[in-house]
Amino acid sequence: MEAARKRWSFRITPMRLVFMAIAVVAIAVILVRFVSGLGATTNLNDQWPWGLWIAFDVLLGVALAGGGYGVALIVYVLRRDQFYPIARSTMLTSLLGYVIVVLGLLIEVGQWFNFWRPYVSWGHASVLFEVFWCISMYTIIQILEFGEIGTETVFKGFHKYLKKAMPVLLVIGITLPTLHQSSLGGLFYLMVGKENPLWWSVLLPPFFLLSSFFVGPGMIIIESSLTGKAFDHHVDISVLRGLVRISGGAMLLYLLLKLVDMAVKGTFPNVFAFDFPSIMFLIELFFGVIIPIIIAFSSMSGTRKGLLWFGILDVAGVILNRFNVLFTGMGKYLNQYGGHYFPAWTEIIVSLGLTSIACLIYLFIVENFNIINHSGSESMNGDMTGNKITLSA
Repeated sequence: MEAARKRWSFRITPMRLVFMAIAVVAIAVILVRFVSGLGATTNLNDQWPWGLWIAFDVLLGVALAGGGYGVALIVYVLRRDQFYPIARSTMLTSLLGYVIVVLGLLIEVGQWFNFWRPYVSWGHASVLFEVFWCISMYTIIQILEFGEIGTETVFKGFHKYLKKAMPVLLVIGITLPTLHQSSLGGLFYLMVGKENPLWWSVLLPPFFLLSSFFVGPGMIIIESSLTGKAFDHHVDISVLRGLVRISGGAMLLYLLLKLVDMAVKGTFPNVFAFDFPSIMFLIELFFGVIIPIIIAFSSMSGTRKGLLWFGILDVAGVILNRFNVLFTGMGKYLNQYGGHYFPAWTEIIVSLGLTSIACLIYLFIVENFNIINHSGSESMNGDMTGNKITLSA
């Protein structure tokens, strides 16, 4: 009887204790926010209604979690089977990213207890309505997709049904992100006259969609580097290099569209004005797009060090882009009305806490479900540094 019982494992390490501490503080702040409102836990005001939580947890979170649909498209639709080894870990990262985005939205909405209203109040003319529906529906689809993996270990009787449903789930799961990723760009397209011309464009929707696609391999490389250290699991370098080439191609298209867009708008003088927005734009484009393209199509992509630099610059470039669109791009317009905003420590700790929770859940799932193939059994047997907690289910 005892042998039939499922046993869960979770190693305790110093870094995981740090994640837990941050998560506990963040949960306490979130509870205060729910009880006392946004004013008690943020520095937001009428001039700056969107701050760190929107930029980090929504705009950035949705982009960085977008690797799942890209890999699903490559592996399951285009049938590039050489990328299958990273499919499950990528989809798990994407799922956790979207769960955190949904939680972030719940925290950021002024009257959080009315979160259910968009399901019954059809604001079909609103971009945010479409974003809300697509993100929430896609999160549900991802949970069902992960169910096909999870039922290999628990609730095994449902596995055959979820396996049969996977083709339909994958098609829906690839379609929905293309809608809300581009719609987030469309949200700022509506800010004509308020957004700095360096970032405002009629092409904002495809820019957001393309960047959410090419940032996926960057996230995969960083994730594989971290899991390589945590679980002694190393993805074959040829797999990562192939992903980087695909990402580099999307980046090249993104760069060409940017140049054409600047030429049509006549914003090259703005680019080389060397004021603060200009410098931020050049840093974003040069370090976040041009250098990664060079790495992707050079011999540097054949080394783990070069791949890691690609991942860091790729992800950092998209992070900077989202923050530039919201803060640098709209700062001058908002400041002229007397607004001023800098995140409160509570906003920062909540963002770090949500990220910590996602990391802890990722580590637990990887240790207990068939997500990655470990090159050795030490990390799963608790023989490495750190203590192992074993729980009987």
